[in-house]
Amino acid sequence: MGDKPIWEQIGSSFIQHYCQLFDNDRTQLGAIYIDVSCLTWEGQQFQGKAVIVEKFSSLPLQKIQHSITAQDHQPTPDSCIISKVVGQLKADEDPIIGFHQMFLLKNINDAWVCTNDMFRLALHNFG
Repeated sequence: MGDKPIWEQIGSSFIQHYCQLFDNDRTQLGAIYIDVSCLTWEGQQFQGKAVIVEKFSSLPLQKIQHSITAQDHQPTPDSCIISKVVGQLKADEDPIIGFHQMFLLKNINDAWVCTNDMFRLALHNFG
């Protein structure tokens, strides 16, 4: 990992940590958000750490597993990091489904937190 730019190292580590928390104990995701964080989940808007954790905790999923197939990270002019993730989710006994997710990461008090999170399942409606 040492030959990658620092923003890629931070972004990749954040994604790995996020997926581990989401897959194992969604109630712990509050550690990576702040009170002004925003989440867009399948078009629904949520703001604030407590509201975001409540949304994740209320998802009707018993068992979930992320599989990341691609991720890209960029630094922003204001010292943040944009991370884009493409992957697959396996939830309970449902078929595997693709997803896209974008995070905006900001360093606050020497800790990287997510200020913005946008998630969509990769569903195609050709009807």
